[in-house]
Amino acid sequence: MIDKENTPIQPVSGKIVPRYAGPSTFARLPELRDVNSCDIAILGIPFDSGTSYRPGARFGPQAIRQASRHLRTQYHPAYDTEPFAELQVADAGDIACNPFNIEEAVGQVQTAATDLLGKVGSLISLGGDHTIALPLLRAVNHYHGPVALVHFDAHLDTWDTYFGAPYTHGTPFRRAAEEKLFLDHASIHVGIRGPLYSRDDLTNDQELGFKVVHCDELQNEGVEHVIKRIRNRVGDNPMYLSIDIDVLDPAHAPGTGTPEIAGMTSRELLGVLRGLAGLNIISADVVEVAPAYDHAELTSLAAATTVFELINLLAHYRKKNA
Repeated sequence: MIDKENTPIQPVSGKIVPRYAGPSTFARLPELRDVNSCDIAILGIPFDSGTSYRPGARFGPQAIRQASRHLRTQYHPAYDTEPFAELQVADAGDIACNPFNIEEAVGQVQTAATDLLGKVGSLISLGGDHTIALPLLRAVNHYHGPVALVHFDAHLDTWDTYFGAPYTHGTPFRRAAEEKLFLDHASIHVGIRGPLYSRDDLTNDQELGFKVVHCDELQNEGVEHVIKRIRNRVGDNPMYLSIDIDVLDPAHAPGTGTPEIAGMTSRELLGVLRGLAGLNIISADVVEVAPAYDHAELTSLAAATTVFELINLLAHYRKKNA
């Protein structure tokens, strides 16, 4: 929490400069270099060399920032927070990583995120494809140890390899399990759906320690049931949230690389996130926004709004535990 004697540098006000003008940072926040200290840094990771179907998530960070202009960020009634007045939040720009060498890029993301977490309280990362979750979890573990991983996605992302490659957007949580980066008794997938290559995909995932909330369970039991399952699973453990935008139905998020029908609505996603208020969230990512396939900024706006929800989750927790 920022020192009470200091006043956070807040975003440019939409009452002074129209929201379609002004800085191109997330929600028109100050840049990290312009603040003395920082509670939450917004970090872009424009990398999509790990995609298995439609590329283009490398353009996700800037699309999310552009869509964030829509947001009115002064006060969030669901959390009773004024996040940018209560915390110093800043945009840390993008990590430059090798688009032609996945393993090198993973190392570059890990190094940059680890260095940044040594200077700020929390990271909310903008993807980029889901490969980046692995180095981000490594960076978080450097300071916090293994975390409860709450993973919103249509897909498990726990394949061993894909076409023999160990680092892709379908493998990050298999590698994370091998490195013991998450707590296998406190982690969960949410929003899983669609056909698989093999029934072994489910068996192998279960052996890694994950529990699964299938989209059919959400449909049948409702948002409150899902919130209860997550909260019971996570408990008091430090929590990392990884949100693939394809957890949303393509009607709500068409601009993504591997869309799956029959997904969550944007209202359901926000409802579940708001139900996690009070849990010890450490950092988070929102990935797989591919703006070339988007329409009327539906996906980018959903991602930007989700990022703002995450900022408020962090502000709510820190305010409660200050």
